[in-house]
Amino acid sequence: MGLPEPAGPFLLSLTALPVSYVVNSLSVASDPISIAGIGAFVLLALLVLLFLLLQGSPPKDPLFYVFAVFSFTSVIDLIIWLEEDGYISGFMEFYMKEGEPYLRTAHGLLICLWDGTVHYLLYLFMLAAIARGKNYRAVGLFWLGSLCMSMLIFLLGNVIGKYGTEIRPAFLLNVPYVALPIWAGLRIFRGHHSVPKMTPEKVEAVHSQGILQRPLDIALIVYLLGAIIFTLFRGMLVLDCPSDSCFTYIYQYEPYLKDPVAYPKVQMLVCMFYVLPFLCMSVYALLNPGCSWMLDWTLIYAGAIAQAQFAHMGSSLYHRTPYTYRVPHDAWWMFVISNSLYTLGFQFLAFRCLKNPAFFLRKSYHSAEEDKKLN
Repeated sequence: MGLPEPAGPFLLSLTALPVSYVVNSLSVASDPISIAGIGAFVLLALLVLLFLLLQGSPPKDPLFYVFAVFSFTSVIDLIIWLEEDGYISGFMEFYMKEGEPYLRTAHGLLICLWDGTVHYLLYLFMLAAIARGKNYRAVGLFWLGSLCMSMLIFLLGNVIGKYGTEIRPAFLLNVPYVALPIWAGLRIFRGHHSVPKMTPEKVEAVHSQGILQRPLDIALIVYLLGAIIFTLFRGMLVLDCPSDSCFTYIYQYEPYLKDPVAYPKVQMLVCMFYVLPFLCMSVYALLNPGCSWMLDWTLIYAGAIAQAQFAHMGSSLYHRTPYTYRVPHDAWWMFVISNSLYTLGFQFLAFRCLKNPAFFLRKSYHSAEEDKKLN
């Protein structure tokens, strides 16, 4: 039926509009257990429908099914954001009342917006790549980092924050967002790198360059050192650092860190315990050649930080956040500039590794084409 082409999953994802509208009109949708059951049924029905439609020409990559189903849920998330901000009505009101009410927070709505736009475009891109037999490893790793960071902060924040007493059966619908990315990540990691063909001599020549011969890497190291300080400092802030500088910063520049929803606190702790070591290792990798792990992990962290910072910066300014926790008007530019630089640095680091990977390759590196010949 031609469904493996990008148009098929795209059209299937748009069925989220009539499905959510019909379910919203059902009286049974007022019960929390029924809502969880309906959500599980819709996802299973969508998966079965995909299998039936693709029997004639099944995709070679099983992740096609994962991305197709997730593209449907991305449209659902976009509907949630549009409805909660007053652009549409009558679609997801039932789910917000008795399903996951914490999605009405600034953080919840912004991760819905991110999922309904950025993730949705990534799904369509990866579906198109699978249908055409193209390599999507780089995009897949960026998506993996983005989704994992989103779910980690969202789920932990729900449990330990002020909405911990309002967790309902629909919370379990987030399980696929935890389990499937793990499986997807393992498959993506096993795929071939889309690294341009390079001779061992060229790799060795790049390895011989000192740091003074690589001004871009010097700039990245300076950025990484600043990011290390910024990450550690904000981690200390949410741990109630008693110093005057911490007190001044948190109340004059980022009061959102004290919001009882707990999402910002979880994010800063995740960054301190998981992002901080990566930043330190990245400094080492820019000074010592052959750290091939940088080619994958910079993309994962670029996606993770892009998503996390979008939600954090947006929530700090969003009208859904109580006024006392929003960024003060006088500190607006400093907050935006510092957080934007922090976010963009990860993207530049990933771009540098993706476009000029020779320094990070081992001297015994073989391109994908050479690997095929050897096998």
